[in-house]
Amino acid sequence: MNSRRDFVKQLSAAALAAGAAPTVLSWAMPAQQSATLDIAGEDGMIVRSFRFIDLETPVEYFNTWLTPVPHFFVRNHMHEPSELDAQDWRLTVGGEIEKPLTLTLAELSKLEPHSVVNTLECAGNGRSLHRPQVPGVQWGKGAVSTARFSGPRLRDVLERVGVKPTAKHVMFRGLDEVPGKVPPFIRSVPIEKALDSDTLIATRMNGAPLTKHHGFPARAIVPGWVGAASCKWLTEIKVLDAEFVGNFMNPGYRFPNNPVKPGEAVKPEDTHEVTGLNVKSVISGPLDGASLRAGKVSVHGAAWAGEADIVKVEISTDSGVTWSAASLGHDQAHYAWRFWNY
Repeated sequence: MNSRRDFVKQLSAAALAAGAAPTVLSWAMPAQQSATLDIAGEDGMIVRSFRFIDLETPVEYFNTWLTPVPHFFVRNHMHEPSELDAQDWRLTVGGEIEKPLTLTLAELSKLEPHSVVNTLECAGNGRSLHRPQVPGVQWGKGAVSTARFSGPRLRDVLERVGVKPTAKHVMFRGLDEVPGKVPPFIRSVPIEKALDSDTLIATRMNGAPLTKHHGFPARAIVPGWVGAASCKWLTEIKVLDAEFVGNFMNPGYRFPNNPVKPGEAVKPEDTHEVTGLNVKSVISGPLDGASLRAGKVSVHGAAWAGEADIVKVEISTDSGVTWSAASLGHDQAHYAWRFWNY
């Protein structure tokens, strides 16, 4: 694990999101940092970039089904807002709707709340393990965490403003502070996902108000999808007649339609948007390089699959020759990881 004092020695390159255009990578490289780096309330986290604050959760912290907020990974594409005042904050809703709307936090809080337990994962989780190496934040295995998010359904707000038949996508814009001429971080999701009963305008996380690192005062939560869809510091929702056109929709966050060789160029028209999380699992103990006593050893970890449910985890102790079923933990919810033990 990287400590704060080790950060300078083990500085990792930060970049845009998965698949971002090389022409805008330079601004995302972290500046040289002080050896006395300190981030309040985040002690023990692995610092991948301090310029925009990208913090990874050590896998040994995967020991509670709901991740405590101080141990929940942090991903920022830009600078966090320097000033956030709950009294002054406003959320505007516009675009392909009948009645434009502006909400204060107090007004938003009066809407019926809904809760979703969601495993949030950065699309670039595990990037440091790729060979050949690819640009971007060099995440290990810990750009993933799980929390109970609460707030009004996005569907309820959209029904209130009257969505026109021309609506195809819903755009989210946050209050990220954009450096220089960098394109703003704006994403959109299909109208069908926006109207899903579990898609939220979240104001609370694990029973408490969102912290600044996690999007205070409100953020989108698009459960089961890559974390980039869940815009933080939400200030604008706009209903569109097509997918939003912008760097973080295309060429960013896209996947080739067909397999290609590592590093091979792919035309944007030969790609599709990254949406739901793929099935994935991680061993959280024993840790790599651990010294263990001879005898039986308990192996444990977590598995998740976005919009799908984990129904079975198998583990091999002989390099894949044979596989055995692991025991699944009792805690479970749609969109959430399952702990397992063998």
